[in-house]
Amino acid sequence: MNNAFARLWVALIRAMHGLSMKNRTRLARLAARILWYAVPKRRHVTLTNLRLCFPELSEEERVELAERIYVRLGRAAIDHGTLWVGSREEVREFVKFEGLEHLLDEKNRPVIVVAPHFAGLDAAGIALNTYVRGVSLYQPQSNPVWDKAMLEGRKRFSDPVLVAKSNSSDLRPVLRAMKDGLPFYYLPDMDHGRRNSIFVPFFGVEAATLPMVSRLARLTRAKVLWCIATMTETGYAVTISPPLVNFPTDDPEADTLRINRELEAWVRKQPDQYLWVHRRFKTRPEGEASVY
Repeated sequence: MNNAFARLWVALIRAMHGLSMKNRTRLARLAARILWYAVPKRRHVTLTNLRLCFPELSEEERVELAERIYVRLGRAAIDHGTLWVGSREEVREFVKFEGLEHLLDEKNRPVIVVAPHFAGLDAAGIALNTYVRGVSLYQPQSNPVWDKAMLEGRKRFSDPVLVAKSNSSDLRPVLRAMKDGLPFYYLPDMDHGRRNSIFVPFFGVEAATLPMVSRLARLTRAKVLWCIATMTETGYAVTISPPLVNFPTDDPEADTLRINRELEAWVRKQPDQYLWVHRRFKTRPEGEASVY
């Protein structure tokens, strides 16, 4: 993405603020159809993930599911108009929370908020900042215009601490922020390569997974909450769970397996809401060929 196109894209997203949901849905379907054919590599990744994780579905059913996923992606992009431009009150009306009291309860400190890659991930993160200041890891974008827009959008409310990811994996800024009482908004379900990862099943497929939640919770004695965002016909509904019981244990691998199993249960409730477009299984156990 060059800078000129990025500026145009950012301007278009901001212009979506105030657009009716009916028109958002129409544009999302159009964007989904364009992306489906314009980026065949991403379509291949999505369908490969669905074949691995839903072998019980027919190919026709998987394609239909993938098409719904793309519509979710399109609307999530359009909805950034509200998230980036809307007032605090508009964002709170757009993103409704259930279980927010679990996060706001000062007894649940320190706390790790486990937020998987659902379509409403950004909506939940930005809306949470209207209630509480937090800390999260941030992946810098390759395009400076897009990177600036994303950062400004995520830092609009309460000036959250966003720690850029790096090869050093230095978590000291996160630990300092958690010590100060800030919730750690953590995304548990990306493939970060072989280094520091362990292989645990996700939908029955061995997936390279950082045992971060278990080890950090044990190190900091933090409570761990789920944060699950669901796209609705009017905006987003976000569920924040009570603290996990009997977590962490002395076994990081068992804890990480539990996280993956619970995430799988959430995904099965709404499979078209999960971001299957990322290469969750790109790192394979020794001797296994690439699935992509």
